[in-house]
Amino acid sequence: MPSLSTLVDNFNDSIIGANWGNSYGSVTESSGKAHVPCTTGFAGYQTAYSWTLAGATFYVAVTTTPAASTATEAYASVFVNAPDIATSGTRIGFVINKVTGLLKFSSEVAYFDAGATTVTYSSTTHKFLRLREDGTNVYWDTSPDGSTWTNRRTLATPAWVTSSVNTCALDLSAHRDAGTNDEAAFDLFNTLADGAVFTASATLTADSTLTATARLSVKPTADLAADTTLTAALRQSARIAATLAGDTDLAADADSGTIPEVANMAAGDWDLLIEQGSTFLQTYKVTDAGFSWAGWTARAQIRSAPADHGDLLLDLTPYLTVTGAEVRLAIPATQTQALTRNGVWDLEMVLGSTVVRILAGRMILSREVTR
Repeated sequence: MPSLSTLVDNFNDSIIGANWGNSYGSVTESSGKAHVPCTTGFAGYQTAYSWTLAGATFYVAVTTTPAASTATEAYASVFVNAPDIATSGTRIGFVINKVTGLLKFSSEVAYFDAGATTVTYSSTTHKFLRLREDGTNVYWDTSPDGSTWTNRRTLATPAWVTSSVNTCALDLSAHRDAGTNDEAAFDLFNTLADGAVFTASATLTADSTLTATARLSVKPTADLAADTTLTAALRQSARIAATLAGDTDLAADADSGTIPEVANMAAGDWDLLIEQGSTFLQTYKVTDAGFSWAGWTARAQIRSAPADHGDLLLDLTPYLTVTGAEVRLAIPATQTQALTRNGVWDLEMVLGSTVVRILAGRMILSREVTR
């Protein structure tokens, strides 16, 4: 199973998805939220024990927390659970304790962490919780909006995180020992897109169209002299095309000239599927007749998470070229070789003080086998 970086759910389809197959305690999904009852029993939105925290980053919004009521313990928590290794109760994550009013950042063995740190909990300041691991440390971060993050604790990565690849479970849970039953609610897991989920087809028309054209990552064939003849088959780094449309004219900045109509659109959703150790080539082209990016420059980055608090995994800007209506991305194999985990990316066009964000999405890394 994949890294926890790749688990994405905005809970808008009112169905407990297959990724949450170990959920327990009468949890439900409705009104765009994952609802976890807070009772004297235990309940949680939980994945199977088949995920990986090593090299991963994930975040979630906690939109409702339990009331203290008459309890001595009433909490909502976000934990990555290790499999039952040497000691049960090995896990790492967050606990919002509504009796004490504290948010705890914890790395536990036998359900205890003597070095846990806490801050006074604020449902506004600490709405988003993020956990990330970079091969050296684990970081606990909080954010009011999912974009601006504050680091709250840093700890050397526990050994079980790297030894338990594909055997961890994510658990969004709640519990109380007394008082009135209520709930915790969670939203926006690894996504800030909160639109409804639809399954449908649509035809878009516009004055300008931006398409991503598939290019080959290797030459079509290569003959090798040997006792037999071997052929390297055709492989592609891009498998589909994306079409973006816009139909509103914009006034130009004083130093920017004419702004293309695609500037009035939200960035197109486009994931990069990068094969580690292979040359990566894609071209993004505006097909509107006569269109040109003349005078514009392109910039792009891959980060572990959005905004400045996401670690920079690869700066793509040196590998972008702009020719007419096309933006070409050509990442050398030496650079894809250095990638070790999934991330997010976007592509921006810049002219003076004008910035047009045209594509954004995930970077999904296919790990290399042959060296």
